[in-house]
Amino acid sequence: MCGICGIFYPDPRRHVERDTLAEMNRQIVHRGPDDDGFFLENHVGLAIRRLSIIDIKTGHQPISNEDDNLWIVYNGEIYNHKELRDDLEARGHHYRTKSDTETIVHLYEEYGPDCVKHLRGMFAFAIWNRRKRNLFIARDRLGIKPLYYRFDSEKFLFGSEIKTILACPGVKAEFNRATLAEYLAFGYVAGSETMYSGIRKLPPGHTLELDESGQLKITPYWDLSVQPDTDGKSREHYVSTYRELLEQCVSSHLMSDVPLGVFLSGGLDSSAVAALTTKIRREPIETFSVGYGEEAFSELPFARQTAEHIGSRHHEVRLNREEFFETLPKLIWHEDEPIAWPSSVALYFVARLARERVTVVLTGEGSDETLAGYTRYAWTLMNARMDKLYRLMTPSSLRRWVRQGINSSPLTAALHRKLEHTFLVRDGESWPSFYFDNFYCSFSASEQAHILSDEMRAVCGDAYRGSMQFWENSSADLLHRLLYTDIKTYLVELLMKQDQMSMAASIESRVPFLDHVLVEFTASIPAEYAVQGLAGKFVLKSAIEDLLPKDIVYRQKMGFPTPWAYWLAGPQLDDLERMLLEPRTLLRGLFKPEALRQLFAEHRSGRRDHGNRIWRLLNLETWLRVCIDGELPVRNFDVPASLPALSGHSAQGGLL
Repeated sequence: MCGICGIFYPDPRRHVERDTLAEMNRQIVHRGPDDDGFFLENHVGLAIRRLSIIDIKTGHQPISNEDDNLWIVYNGEIYNHKELRDDLEARGHHYRTKSDTETIVHLYEEYGPDCVKHLRGMFAFAIWNRRKRNLFIARDRLGIKPLYYRFDSEKFLFGSEIKTILACPGVKAEFNRATLAEYLAFGYVAGSETMYSGIRKLPPGHTLELDESGQLKITPYWDLSVQPDTDGKSREHYVSTYRELLEQCVSSHLMSDVPLGVFLSGGLDSSAVAALTTKIRREPIETFSVGYGEEAFSELPFARQTAEHIGSRHHEVRLNREEFFETLPKLIWHEDEPIAWPSSVALYFVARLARERVTVVLTGEGSDETLAGYTRYAWTLMNARMDKLYRLMTPSSLRRWVRQGINSSPLTAALHRKLEHTFLVRDGESWPSFYFDNFYCSFSASEQAHILSDEMRAVCGDAYRGSMQFWENSSADLLHRLLYTDIKTYLVELLMKQDQMSMAASIESRVPFLDHVLVEFTASIPAEYAVQGLAGKFVLKSAIEDLLPKDIVYRQKMGFPTPWAYWLAGPQLDDLERMLLEPRTLLRGLFKPEALRQLFAEHRSGRRDHGNRIWRLLNLETWLRVCIDGELPVRNFDVPASLPALSGHSAQGGLL
């Protein structure tokens, strides 16, 4: 696991300054505290920060091929690199190290851009080809490893984190205001845009090539086929095959020359990974869990139950309200964009705990999005069936009347929230309303029209465009279209969170559920074997029944809750309202002040639950202060006076 960055001038008469490249690389020292490395050649510069995992002694980067024609910087792990090495050596390639990095170089020699099709793992890498005078960059199939870039026709910059690009002289952090609508809806920006003007993401499963003519070429090399089997295979076939593949994936992900452990949330996915790791290693493993001081929002008892069952050496950390808010600005700096979910903060704390004992962890990320683990999938299938009958039997005017009546009625926030998820409130003729507004959006498009200033309404883009492009390009049955869309959007953001929060603590996280061979198999599982009633992941549950207690396998999913609503019931709500309505915030001209006041008044009265909306607004403003205004020092995370901390309530009523 590492961090990479680089500079390429298409004009060979220009020269990369080492000091500039070094400053870019210094921004991501947390990603690789063990080592750094540089390659500079006139108009090209590559840099690396290394967290040593494989081939600790000789795996220094950048690495070249035999004749120094190809130079690579690389972030990730290739789990099939030993098999690839045997084949490449048989073809005449000569190795100087034992690292998986060198395998990529020789693969590129052998297959050119198609080298990525042979890789099984997580990766983002850049190769400078001295002979062809071009730069080749690739990102893994699912987007486990991030890669950002900026190209203005004169200068190409790239890095594992956005902050590396912003460290280059002449690059200014500017808010890409056209993305605000999508951020308010989803908490993230799907597709290749970011919230910074001019900075983009290389999409998962894509390569990028740039030569001295300045022609930028981005090419897809992988997509998930979502055509489930229709040849009548039994449920037992899918269960046994999935178990076999999952065990192979966990085994391959245990490759490491440094201590390794497992993040154990107490849920099914991480418990399955921990149990399989124990089975494969045949010895006690290290497991790590995080919870909150508020016991009702903690899964620690379930994590302890699993740890006791598998006999792991278990470690815990508890996070309180003060630590949560004090750390938020620092973690937004690490993530470079607003944090979509409060669970990111907890993830950082458990990563920091794990770093005291191990350098690599396995996690359960990715099972829900590939095996229909979220309730929203089963709920949408049911809603779609009911909505079809409802629209058939009820005139559109009556449906509108019912919808308006529920929205305007004096219901409690809890009852209103439940009805909002049903076909009675959701417009079945509008997919964004029926699905995205129902389960993702903090602010729907209509709600944004109420809160956004007139100026912002004129410049904001379509809130649903990024996600709808994948929905419209998907096929097969409804469930598999839902899963495909989430894998292309929601999961990519989850993986970015996983990467940035773990690397903030200088620890490598691995996701065996997202081995692409396993993911391709899950896409073939018929919907009736994946979902039963309002519960999903039945293939996984059946596959690991022999490893875990049934009350862990079949208990109701909690989804790693955060005491956010509980915290907002106290004086914290007043502090956040003052922050979001103070002059410096309002001068940005993003929102109507009266709409913000109404939002807080409704939440305070219990008329509506605006907790998710307040989270979105808080993170947006904190991001603007930290990353756009530059008010949080990079080297010192003590919060400066100009950025109030978010942790306490002062006697004067301000933020401490």
